[in-house]
Amino acid sequence: MTGAVSPPGVGDRQTEFEALLGPVLGSAYGSALHLTRNPADADDLVQEASLLAYRGFGSFERGTNFKAWFFRILTNCFYSSYRKRRRQGALIDLEDVPELYLYSRVLEMGGPVAGEDPAAAVLGKMDSEQVAEAIDALPEEYRVVATLYFLQDFSYQEIAGVLGCPVGTVRSRLHRGRRLLQRALWRVAQERGIIRGARDPDAGEEGPDGNA
Repeated sequence: MTGAVSPPGVGDRQTEFEALLGPVLGSAYGSALHLTRNPADADDLVQEASLLAYRGFGSFERGTNFKAWFFRILTNCFYSSYRKRRRQGALIDLEDVPELYLYSRVLEMGGPVAGEDPAAAVLGKMDSEQVAEAIDALPEEYRVVATLYFLQDFSYQEIAGVLGCPVGTVRSRLHRGRRLLQRALWRVAQERGIIRGARDPDAGEEGPDGNA
């Protein structure tokens, strides 16, 4: 029939999918690594999410945010396939982590010069790898949200879409996660020598040689 337009074939669908998937694979693997904390598991997670995304590509609405759509599949895969296998960290009492934890810890050890934000001074000495290390130390509930917000630059609304939860839940988890992240950042700063002469407030009263 002259002038008839054939529906997109399997080859066209695969080409379109690969064109959208390719640019987000790097960030997807990075997030998967933070979620699973294991390179092999991260690779498996991305492969599983990619397969499910391809199978469900017909449900993707063209012109919308493909990255957010794919990350929702990735996150759901993590929850369904890996969450039960991973050993959950110990529960943390947020009452032990004040709102300005990092700020107060730096001040306690003498702090930077007057007029400079102590917390900003510490963060300014940390590279993205060290911040990511601190995020990795968070309990899973907060690590997922922090990864999407701090490392992938998703908005509250986009994270809510990825996780399938209300925006208010995202805000709450980020608020609590930020408090825990301050403690994690402090510990990374100590371990990496960014903060010298500081003592972990959760550790025992030990001297430099390890003796009380």
